[in-house]
Amino acid sequence: MQKVAKESFRVLKKGKICAIMMGDVRKYGKVIPLGFRMMECFLQAGFTNKEIIIKEQHNCRSTDYWENQNNEFLLLAHECIFVLQK
Repeated sequence: MQKVAKESFRVLKKGKICAIMMGDVRKYGKVIPLGFRMMECFLQAGFTNKEIIIKEQHNCRSTDYWENQNNEFLLLAHECIFVLQK
């Protein structure tokens, strides 16, 4: 993702906006914050953060499965939209 962030920064004109949507995942019972890790790559490439929009996820393919399990964790029912500026 660092390569993508650097190339995006290189090709984007000064003052223009880049928006990326990313959801987090859960692996082995632990949340992996992919969205914020990705945002950090873009910030390190030189972008500034204009907005973070939290979008509710609808019609998730795995919701029915997870709601019927005896889980000790909450469903990941959101995605993040990062609005970044060069």
